[in-house]
Amino acid sequence: MLRSVVLAGGGTAGHVEPALAVADALRAAEPRARLTLLGTATGLEARLVPARGHELATVPKVPMPRRPGPDLLRLPGRLFDAVRQAGATLDAVRADVVVGFGGYVSVPAYLAARRRHIPIVVHEANPLPGLANRLGARFTPFVATSYPSTPLRGATLTGIPLRPEILTLDRSPAAARAARAQYGLEPHRPTLLVFGGSQGARSLNQVMIAAAHPLATAGVQVLHAAGPKNFDEVRAALPRGLPAPYELRPYLDDIPSAYVAADLALCRSGAMSCAELAAVGLPAAYVPLPIGNGEQRRNALPTVEAGGGLLVEDAELSADWLVANVLPVLTSPERLAKMSAACAGSGHPQAAAAIVDMIRSAAATRRRSRARHAAP
Repeated sequence: MLRSVVLAGGGTAGHVEPALAVADALRAAEPRARLTLLGTATGLEARLVPARGHELATVPKVPMPRRPGPDLLRLPGRLFDAVRQAGATLDAVRADVVVGFGGYVSVPAYLAARRRHIPIVVHEANPLPGLANRLGARFTPFVATSYPSTPLRGATLTGIPLRPEILTLDRSPAAARAARAQYGLEPHRPTLLVFGGSQGARSLNQVMIAAAHPLATAGVQVLHAAGPKNFDEVRAALPRGLPAPYELRPYLDDIPSAYVAADLALCRSGAMSCAELAAVGLPAAYVPLPIGNGEQRRNALPTVEAGGGLLVEDAELSADWLVANVLPVLTSPERLAKMSAACAGSGHPQAAAAIVDMIRSAAATRRRSRARHAAP
């Protein structure tokens, strides 16, 4: 039986949402265990963790400087303070296990746990692990990954843990009609969902402005989250009098209902988006973010190679590409059904349960170690 688990995941949705999904699974499987999520006071977790009913403890944000300068000189002191505060939380809640999901918060959590001989579990959501999880994986045999090619030695492939409302989502025709009505869309038109993360994506917004009329003329309706900062600009630029509904929103507070309303998505290929779309069987045209080390392209490849999605580079995305590649899918129920089945087959719906089992195994190693040391 678990008594106390600390889950370290903060900053971006890619770290916070898997941590929350595992916390939810732990709460269901181990209702008497104390669960504490370790984050920062300024990240998404400051809003999302309390909203999901979990306890939040904070540490200072310690970003890794990308070039020499004053921030690099201040790094040791900042890290020392973060490790000290993380350790104080572990002591206060008498943690049995620390579970890290990468990002700013995980490094101090891993270092504080190692100093106290508290077992560590690492979950890596991306095909290429970040610095935090490369460090954490050196301290533990309990490492979970979301992709089989992730270069962490001894890792177990679990997939990305997802919240229960995603895993149990009803995308039946009746549910789709109800969800479309919720957004002011028509019940039987093919429906394209467009989103670019919490802040939107400028290139997706611009291409939808150009493609809105040809898509609507072909009978396609659109649900488009432009991002709070871009909403007014996109609204002013969209054509007027479109022959099919075009529902523009700054942000989608209830993304599961948007998944139900849609037949196909146009989106970035962050790890969480790819995992959620695969879990619910919603095919997508993925447009990887054109910065970083190419991880977003890698995120989408398993689904695309299985036949459950399309992939286009950001520089190649255009209204002509949408009309040539996305429109034929949206207007073919047979192709949509085939892609949906392929997409669903690429997911890992049991990821959270597998990680809960890993946490239990890690806690058991500590109990066995204590029993050996206590034996006469």
